[in-house]
Amino acid sequence: MSQTHRLPQGGQINRSAPLHFEFNGRQYQGYAGDTLASALIANGIHFVARSFKYHRPRGIMTAGVEEPNAIVQLETGAYTVPNVRATEIELYDGLRASSVNARPDLEHDRLAFMQRLARFIPAGFYYKTFMWPRRWWGKYEEYIRDTAGLGTVPEQTDPDRYDKIHAHCDVLVIGAGPAGLAAAHQAGQHGARVILVDDQSTPGGSLRHCAATINGMNGAQWVAQMTQQLNAMPEMRVLLRTSAFGYQDHNLVTACERLTDHLPLTQRRGPRERLWKIRAGHVILATGAHERPVAFGNNDLPGILLASAVSAYICRFGVLPGRRAVVFTNNDDAYQTALDLYRHGAHVTIVDSRTDSDGELPKQAIDLGIPIHRQTLVSHANGRRHITSVILHKNDSETVQAAQTELDCDLLAVSGGWNPVVHLYAQSGGKPRWCDIRACFVPDDIVQPQTSIGAANGEFDLRNALREGTHAGQNAARMSDDKLVSTPVWDTPSARTGRLEPLWLTAKGKDITRGPKQFIDFQNDVSAADIHLAVREGYHSVEHVKRYTAMGFGTDQGKLGNINGMAVLAEALHQSIEETGTTTFRPNYTPVTFGAIAGRELGDYFDPIRKTCLHEWHVAHGAVFEDVGHWKRARYYPLAGEQMDAAVARECLAVRQRVGLLDYSTLGKIDVRGPDAATFLNRIYTNAWTRLEPGRCRYGLMLDENGMILDDGVNLRLAEQHFLVSTTTSGAAKVLSWMERWLQTEWPDLKVYLTSLTDQYATATIAGPCARKTLQKVCHDIDLANDAFPFMSFRQGSIDGVKVRILRVSFSGELSYEVYMPANHGRHIWETLMEAGKEYGITPYGTEAMHVLRAEKGFIIVGQDTDGSVTPMDLGMAGMVAKSKDFLGKRSLSRSDTAGPNRKQFVGLRSLDNTSVLPEGAAILNEPARPGIAPLQGHVTSSYFSPTLQQPIALAMIRNGLSRLDQIMTIALPDGSFTQARICSPVFYDVEGTRQHVE
Repeated sequence: MSQTHRLPQGGQINRSAPLHFEFNGRQYQGYAGDTLASALIANGIHFVARSFKYHRPRGIMTAGVEEPNAIVQLETGAYTVPNVRATEIELYDGLRASSVNARPDLEHDRLAFMQRLARFIPAGFYYKTFMWPRRWWGKYEEYIRDTAGLGTVPEQTDPDRYDKIHAHCDVLVIGAGPAGLAAAHQAGQHGARVILVDDQSTPGGSLRHCAATINGMNGAQWVAQMTQQLNAMPEMRVLLRTSAFGYQDHNLVTACERLTDHLPLTQRRGPRERLWKIRAGHVILATGAHERPVAFGNNDLPGILLASAVSAYICRFGVLPGRRAVVFTNNDDAYQTALDLYRHGAHVTIVDSRTDSDGELPKQAIDLGIPIHRQTLVSHANGRRHITSVILHKNDSETVQAAQTELDCDLLAVSGGWNPVVHLYAQSGGKPRWCDIRACFVPDDIVQPQTSIGAANGEFDLRNALREGTHAGQNAARMSDDKLVSTPVWDTPSARTGRLEPLWLTAKGKDITRGPKQFIDFQNDVSAADIHLAVREGYHSVEHVKRYTAMGFGTDQGKLGNINGMAVLAEALHQSIEETGTTTFRPNYTPVTFGAIAGRELGDYFDPIRKTCLHEWHVAHGAVFEDVGHWKRARYYPLAGEQMDAAVARECLAVRQRVGLLDYSTLGKIDVRGPDAATFLNRIYTNAWTRLEPGRCRYGLMLDENGMILDDGVNLRLAEQHFLVSTTTSGAAKVLSWMERWLQTEWPDLKVYLTSLTDQYATATIAGPCARKTLQKVCHDIDLANDAFPFMSFRQGSIDGVKVRILRVSFSGELSYEVYMPANHGRHIWETLMEAGKEYGITPYGTEAMHVLRAEKGFIIVGQDTDGSVTPMDLGMAGMVAKSKDFLGKRSLSRSDTAGPNRKQFVGLRSLDNTSVLPEGAAILNEPARPGIAPLQGHVTSSYFSPTLQQPIALAMIRNGLSRLDQIMTIALPDGSFTQARICSPVFYDVEGTRQHVE
């Protein structure tokens, strides 16, 4: 198909590089430098979409990120991307795109009849309509979801890769328009480290399609010169095709760089996108402004574009969107569009809502003889799938008079003024203020080190925008450098402009709810009548109206319509726009792919993976791993043909009968030192630490403010003012944060210093009757006899020349030692211990065996046997709660509920049939009944088959469990059946605790 609307010359496209693409199954041609939108218009395609709710015909309306209508499905299969704006898609050879929300196709959309039902489905209709009968709710939801929506989510795995990068700079400039280029240039001249970000493929902003001159050069020449100078600066980084979409605290800006989307699929190599996390000393926002439309009847017809977009298509892409054009405006800027159209052969008529204007551009239009209708409004547009004419009304201060004129046209260019892009400014914490003179919201207070310049600051004059950019770049750079550089003078003609006359909606009174719809939010089919309906139904807050009508939702995020919507709401409420306020500008400013957010953190890499220094040894010896926190821990070590149960049984018996070795390196280890270290630990733990002697260990319980167990561990006193605190594997970061919180916010007077040593030390637990014999073979400078090395103490020594710290503690109930060694020597010490224990049948054991061994002894695991609602008394550990000192959570222990009767208590369970392993988490009842009907008595917290006892054992929390020993309870099983178990002591093995003291 020929490019019927392509101008014979002009534009910034490469006419020597034709590109072929497919849209809705048909083949078309464009040129390198086109967007999909410009190529479609060049081929005479304006009707490209169906609207979200009413399925009305929609066409390309803008030329940038604010496009609400031209949303397409890009490519197919694994490479498909839904809801991409055609105005942002750089054309490449072989591109395939299709319209969304239209089935079976755009022209024959089966839901097009919804247009005729529009009066019956206003905003919020589904809240009132789809209520009865209740049994149909599922069908209603299915139908509504099928009817609405835009693109299709890809069903295949994304084959592309995505990267993330962190960057720091002195000055971050967002926007490479004239103001942004001037700011980056000056900051770079002062020696600052500068990052310049722009979402387009080439810099220049508005200069790419306006007729301005700077220092005697046209816009393109000036941009080329500035770009060359910027690229020559050693501390300058220019990121094109990069959208800054979020502005967080501490001057953190997130941006997404599109690396390969502009290339044919067959030529794409490397990552598709890169997510930048940029921390800047100072941020300069040169994000420009969006032209806003005006609401009038049928203002959504294909062939109705923003005036600035028409100029962009003509000057940048060499495309003439229409040949019989009407330009409807309330300001002087749109006259430039009329001039562009006229000079490229279009018949143009201007409709101006103002009485007069003394600006330079209107004078040029008059001199060229372009017809101008003063003090006139477009009442509504006519057409079915493309605009064919407009109806004009005389603008009166009180009423809209009867129709006077109908103008035939195939293009309507609309300009209602400009909205500075304040999204990122607002995300930084700033509150934009309403400016009556400019009729827009502009930045006001500054919360972070940031400056808004140019159109983003409400300064639409090129000369003043360049001046703002220059000063902002200098000031930002001087914060980090005192280098003095002469200030350039940007010589650009300053044309006189007439004053903008605010205009949001051409209809008044009852005309707003009658006749053709006047759309405010094009993407979500929100009309002026919907806003008035919301007001009548009691919604006065702009945020409530937004949610009731869906105004500003979707990929558009209100860029085009929200200000008009706020103005219409203000008029309906008879108040000012300033009183009405704005909606919240949330990230993301533009849509960001899930791939970019995820980066390479997929599958096994979804979470950070932490490995001990012994990980490769475990792998080499066939370990099966489990995730504990972020750690990979060896769960068990199966021999050939061995299943988990058999492997765990073998490992448990090895510990009970001979000797086993466990990698315990993942335990949290926190160094606590300082003059007030003991005082601090006294406040953190339930038991006392003041009298603990250096060289001794103590088991400690830590509570939260509610008196519930937070963590536990064995702690060492290394010296008078020095402790080493151990935590659970998954609780290490939480406990360190908890301690830091209290030190920094509540007890800043305490002189205590905390350091995480979790990764510094590897830990090996050697347990079993032969543990001492094994250790004696390799550690010759520590007397390991019971009297010389008592239980709950530690000694310093060495193994094969490596200094180690050995603890006499036990989590298995057997004779046991924990060997702490520098992580770099961990594997060597481990292999030395394994070699020393060969004659005793030493066996590595994993976390599953460790769990069974500790359950046989009735030892708890915080987070498994506790759930945030368990106190020390519930666990039978009242003796660990000091009565003579205060500690975190102590007062909560005396609350009526915490100290009252009927608390769940920690007990053991034995299956009556002596064969059933109870499911962990199973509900415990008094008698067989469905849980929820019968009162719940408790639940199973841990359950295993004990190889030592040759029977199943379980631990549980049961209401008043300690007073119900020997009672028979009913356990509800997942399949709906029941089994029975007897309450017993949680200690199943070695009740007297003699084995850990064996000679």
